[in-house]
Amino acid sequence: MRLSGMLSASAVLPLAAALAACGGGTPQAPAAGTAAGAHELDSATPDELMELAMEEGTVTVYSFTSRIASVEEAFEARYPGIDMVAHDISSSEQITRLRSESQAGTPSADVAYISDAPVVITELVAGGILQNYVPPRVADSVPEAYREPLLANRLSTKVLMYNEEAHPNGTPIENLWQLTEEEWNGRVVMVDPGVRGDYLDLMAEIVRRSDEMAQAYEDNFGSGIVLDEDVENAGQQFIKDLYANGLVLVDDTDNVNQAVGAIGQDDPPVGITSYSDRRDNDEEGWALQASLGTVPSPGITFPAYIGLVNGSENPAAARLAADFLMGDDSTTGGPAYEPFYVPGDYPVRIDMLAPDNAVSLDELGAWDIVPEETARIRDGVADFLLTL
Repeated sequence: MRLSGMLSASAVLPLAAALAACGGGTPQAPAAGTAAGAHELDSATPDELMELAMEEGTVTVYSFTSRIASVEEAFEARYPGIDMVAHDISSSEQITRLRSESQAGTPSADVAYISDAPVVITELVAGGILQNYVPPRVADSVPEAYREPLLANRLSTKVLMYNEEAHPNGTPIENLWQLTEEEWNGRVVMVDPGVRGDYLDLMAEIVRRSDEMAQAYEDNFGSGIVLDEDVENAGQQFIKDLYANGLVLVDDTDNVNQAVGAIGQDDPPVGITSYSDRRDNDEEGWALQASLGTVPSPGITFPAYIGLVNGSENPAAARLAADFLMGDDSTTGGPAYEPFYVPGDYPVRIDMLAPDNAVSLDELGAWDIVPEETARIRDGVADFLLTL
């Protein structure tokens, strides 16, 4: 779904009396895990949450991006009495940790900043491990699609990228099926979908979009697709042919970025990575660029979620951190949002301006995943990949 007009949020209830000062004027947080306490905290303002969070003193955040280190620095500058303990942990590892900690009754994190939406929604949210929280301050500026079932603070990407120094006139890939041709044998790089869930989601989306893949095949080769006996649709056929054409699988996105983007290459590969990684081009000596105009799509967009961990020790600080992650009231999101305010990341708040030099979602042309639909076919796609 594309970001569109402002949608109304539910009315915000006033802060309940349980948050009033008591015992010498120091506010006390309601007991974590109680329905009333959660309800009262959910309607609190940032200033009211700050008073309670100061008593808690700390907030632990699991984050799927290393950019959380910059958020930690900005948070502690804004709230010097609260220690943010940030852990850079992949979404796959987060899911494993959150499950095991929940089963043991010993949650270590207060907030999960996490992708891998199909698993997060169908297992962590449905299983009661993560709960949703929409800060009242931003509720009216986030479309409903990104407020439920978990709050998203941006859309991230996994898209085909190329080296713009070697290809100054634009992408060398006009149609995804070119990647299965001899010219690109051994020259397509991607993180192994068995290692990272977002890459598995891309494979699942290709299968889910099999009708579009079939049309793209005909556009590229001039005839209708003929499926191998062991495949069920055009999406599976593309994946099979891509693997058979020497697809290079690595275990880390930086390896893709270096292989594709390093300057000084005469004939670099193309690869699938995060469009926002272009932010590191100057620092790393890369020339990464998104493959704009590739049909039927260069890749996927997916939400980066903020979820509260049920039963955590610091419920007020957790909500304060979630509020902070959504950025301040400026049109750029301020210091809290600065790490994510780059071309290739897409704020979901409709009151924020796009970053300078950002390609719009429409121009990017990536498929928006539907987490529930992806979850329905994801395991089958994973099983199919094991046969290749």
